[in-house]
Amino acid sequence: MQIRPFTADDADAVFEVHRRAFDGQTEESRIVQRIHDAEKAVVSLVAVENDRVVGHVLCSPTAVDDHGGNVELVGLGPVGVLPENQHEGVGSSLIQRGIAKCREAGTDAVVVLGDPEYYSRFGFERASEYGLGNEYGADEEFMVAPLREGSVDNVDGIVTFPPEFPSVET
Repeated sequence: MQIRPFTADDADAVFEVHRRAFDGQTEESRIVQRIHDAEKAVVSLVAVENDRVVGHVLCSPTAVDDHGGNVELVGLGPVGVLPENQHEGVGSSLIQRGIAKCREAGTDAVVVLGDPEYYSRFGFERASEYGLGNEYGADEEFMVAPLREGSVDNVDGIVTFPPEFPSVET
């Protein structure tokens, strides 16, 4: 398996990866399309096996309202792997490489909304322990992985995702 940066030629295959990974739903695929169309992808990687895209990970910028310092956070996700390639380490490899690329880009921390048991393997911790909330009101499922020691120690506030993500119903 090869992991490489997303290119425009991958768009259709990536749409299909997310559609199939999320049981036929297309919202995740559309988020990826909208982020790419807006040129907001901080990291976008594909996993390729036998000249076929089998997985994708996206990291995009987030904002923190009312924080006490200048911090650069990105959101990890969506992450998608074709069903027939799941449980082979594709998703883990994409996440690890995505986090490494964020670190190389100078990002302070990565946030994710997902399964705590799964994402804790990659260094994610409950974000509320750092004073971070999110616009979706999730607690245990909203996590942060600091990429440098102390990078989110003095940051408090609500993390918001780009407008290309679904908005919160009020």
